[in-house]
Amino acid sequence: MVDSDLVATFKTELQLCGVKPGTTVAALSEGLVRQEYAQATLLASRELGADVFHVNLPPREGPSSAMVGNRPVVEMLKNADLVMDFMSLLFSHEQNEILASGTRMLMVQEPLHVLKALAPSKDLRRRVEFAGELLTNARELRFTSPTGTDISYKLNQYPVLTEYGYTDTPGRWDHWPSGFLLTSGDDDGVDGTVVLSPGDISMVFASYFTSPVTLTVKKGYVTDIAGDGLDANLLRGYIESFNDERAYGVSHIGWGLNEKATWHNLGLTRNALSPAMNGYPEIGVNALAFYGNVLFSLGPNTEVGGKNDTHCHIDLPMRNCSLSLDGQPIVERGRIVVEEMKVPGF
Repeated sequence: MVDSDLVATFKTELQLCGVKPGTTVAALSEGLVRQEYAQATLLASRELGADVFHVNLPPREGPSSAMVGNRPVVEMLKNADLVMDFMSLLFSHEQNEILASGTRMLMVQEPLHVLKALAPSKDLRRRVEFAGELLTNARELRFTSPTGTDISYKLNQYPVLTEYGYTDTPGRWDHWPSGFLLTSGDDDGVDGTVVLSPGDISMVFASYFTSPVTLTVKKGYVTDIAGDGLDANLLRGYIESFNDERAYGVSHIGWGLNEKATWHNLGLTRNALSPAMNGYPEIGVNALAFYGNVLFSLGPNTEVGGKNDTHCHIDLPMRNCSLSLDGQPIVERGRIVVEEMKVPGF
């Protein structure tokens, strides 16, 4: 029996996504993971008068998506208006193909209490889309920190990806919940130094940095990882374990705009046994979307149309940084300074 509160939460989200009579919704899952979410999608879609079906795939083996080579399922999902993705096709070529057909997609991986606490709103969409216009029109992004970060991105090659937690536009992907935006620098156009400081976050280890780690970046690739503490050793070892030079590539860059997100609530391990997750941890969107963060990332850039599809993806949300676009301040010491993106009290 699916909890009525869960169904009501999904119904509200589906309404934001424009689901109504005549809409075709697909729930995509693998194994037993997030089956409550798939069932809630079926029930909520039916209440809204939509046509809905569920595709459940066998659990994946290894890092590759269970969708790789599964042409019948790819073609089936291309015929839906909206795919609710509970298995995460993120960074996959299959996701890009489905989106290119005009199907919109919404990835859902957080537990119910996070879905509710960081619920999307039309005002969040307004602020993220305004930021997206600024980033789209910029030709250079620079971010710095009091601890020594100073890195610049040339912005001529890739589009901007906005995430505000729902999608009602054909061919658009989003992540529920969310509240940030990103792009990637030109393939050879990222240079400088990034200093990961105590209190910054390593999403791959679900932990906060306790010692400084200095990354030297030249022409879009990390060329040196300096630091004497455990954090530097872990980061070096993790990247080396992929035996893939592309793992050192600088991926996306952006900033957070969700004022409901909290820095102290990683949630990546504490909520890993939540019933709706079936043992699979959440992404940790609080850190990714935190209001005024700078989200620095290493690894794949296929989400914005790049060719780097390495399996090594490392998100590194950073606090108290400053970020500018073509010299215009956007974030100063962790505070949003553009009026159209400000939230009262922040």
